[in-house]
Amino acid sequence: MSKRDYYEVLEISKNASAEEIKKAYRQKALKFHPDKNPGDKNAEENFKEAAEAYEVLSNPEKKARYDRFGHAGMGNGGGYGGGFGGGMSMDDIFSQFGDIFGGAFGGGFSGGGFGGGSSRGKRVNRGSNLRIKVKLTLEEILKGVEKKIKVSKYVACKSCNGSGAKNGTSFRNCSTCNGTGRITRVTNTFLGQMQTTSTCPSCGGEGQIITEKCNTCFGNGIVKEDEVITINIPAGVGEGMQMSMSGKGNAAARGGMPGDLIILIEEIRHESLIRDGNNLLYDHYISFPEAAIGTTIEVPTLEGKARIKIDPGTQSSKVLRLKGKGLPSVNAYGRGDLLVNINVWTPQNISKEERSILESLAVSDNFKPNPKKNDKSFFERMKDYFQ
Repeated sequence: MSKRDYYEVLEISKNASAEEIKKAYRQKALKFHPDKNPGDKNAEENFKEAAEAYEVLSNPEKKARYDRFGHAGMGNGGGYGGGFGGGMSMDDIFSQFGDIFGGAFGGGFSGGGFGGGSSRGKRVNRGSNLRIKVKLTLEEILKGVEKKIKVSKYVACKSCNGSGAKNGTSFRNCSTCNGTGRITRVTNTFLGQMQTTSTCPSCGGEGQIITEKCNTCFGNGIVKEDEVITINIPAGVGEGMQMSMSGKGNAAARGGMPGDLIILIEEIRHESLIRDGNNLLYDHYISFPEAAIGTTIEVPTLEGKARIKIDPGTQSSKVLRLKGKGLPSVNAYGRGDLLVNINVWTPQNISKEERSILESLAVSDNFKPNPKKNDKSFFERMKDYFQ
């Protein structure tokens, strides 16, 4: 089942401001919140769909990539883009976006059956993003490719399940904040009483204190390991393009949300073909006799050799188009073309016999330059091809 357009999900225009995007998401999430729709699977899916749309459109970098490439630049599930795609739980959504709702639903999301309802005042750790470069050949870009990359990253400690506590159970509630992770203070001012809330300094906002640290991770909840990650790269990507895999970055200390894996695309230079957008360019040289009497040549493509006919009287710098032999667009149908630039080779060392033959030909009217007045220049012809 294909994903709906994110702007359609939130019922906003592409020119919507950050505040309008936030307001639209709030309205959708309040409408489909699990506490208002207990047991309604459709409401749950709509709730997740709205959260996914907001997660992308509220992030300027991801929004720009989505506006340019659509869902192909975001990916599905464990693919690109940072959308939830089923990889995040309802608690993850509540933790990341719960502050948008202020006092709705009794002062915060309850979690209603999705993970037991954690305390929404607690700090949610987030792991850092990882960045890697992936080099691709034009042949791989043509069809898309699956890459398995070994990445050194922080992962949840297996000894304590990422809690940082020995045996995963050595905790006690913080006595300073009573397990809420936040401290509320009321001060008297000349304007009246003022209430402020801040992160608990004793537990760092986690609500719990480790009484006995894990011997493997020393209380951090994460350790460094190598992980092999499978990356599905769509066809048509280009040099410098960035993609992301949600949740594939570093794990967060003592639980929380992992960061993203940012993938930077690099192209490996082809030995014969030059990329220009979705088109491919190729220079081919023919001899003077071949240009005069015509011939058949072979040119390389990304799918093997192609034979093309050179008409008699072909001039140097003539461009021949092989339609559909270029690269696909990453977010559209169709392919670019292969443009073959014909160059007539002039020999630099000739024998006496060859010189005599050429001198006899030089006096013939057929071998004297005679361009037509309506012939376009090379630059004009190239401009026509690229329009």
